[in-house]
Amino acid sequence: MMPLLEVDRLCSGYGRAQILFDVSLNVEEGRVAVLLGRNGAGKSTTIESILALVPPWSGTVTFRGRPITGLPTHEIVRLGIGFVPEDRRIFADLTVMENLEVGRRARSGTTRPWTPERLFELFPNLAEMRRRRGDEMSGGEQQMLSIARTLMGNPGLLLLDEPSEGLAPVIVQAMIRSIRRLKKDGLSILLSEQNVRFAEAVADRAFVLEQGHVRFAGSMAEVADDPALRKAHLGI
Repeated sequence: MMPLLEVDRLCSGYGRAQILFDVSLNVEEGRVAVLLGRNGAGKSTTIESILALVPPWSGTVTFRGRPITGLPTHEIVRLGIGFVPEDRRIFADLTVMENLEVGRRARSGTTRPWTPERLFELFPNLAEMRRRRGDEMSGGEQQMLSIARTLMGNPGLLLLDEPSEGLAPVIVQAMIRSIRRLKKDGLSILLSEQNVRFAEAVADRAFVLEQGHVRFAGSMAEVADDPALRKAHLGI
């Protein structure tokens, strides 16, 4: 079966500084893949290069069998890739419901489109604050809202950049439950993460990045069972 997303020998960077060196990875339908690595390893740049927020220098990105390299970001999103950035970027002066409506986008072929009520089942905390403004929410609540707003676009693939960063342990556990639920519902996810325990709880496949190179590609279970790998490339 062809992967939903396939990245082949991707090179990218900022100005003259090359950050990614022949990065290859794939995400299968209904699976969760994770980019692991220390801070500065190239995880966020990989996600941003897939979306053309950082234009790739070379290599190819294929989504649903279609090459998307060279397309502008808005067209890539329209094809069915949703993005939740690390800094969340919710609309602080809008309520939860208004933020969700901003993200609404119908997609033909979606068997069960996302609605606010369905999202409130996924994130019960948001249901209790549907009229609250974004700037009145905690960081964890804003993270949930950012993911919910992106899901309102009914993506086939969700890209999450450091979803557990800076969150309280109780919110991290809620995020784990939500990602597991999304996977159970058949959504494909690619996330970047430094928290290996978080990744172990949600991911099927792992790609370990170090200085812009993929040093390991395999199952998340293999990473969990290989102390030498974790010490060498993840510092744990």
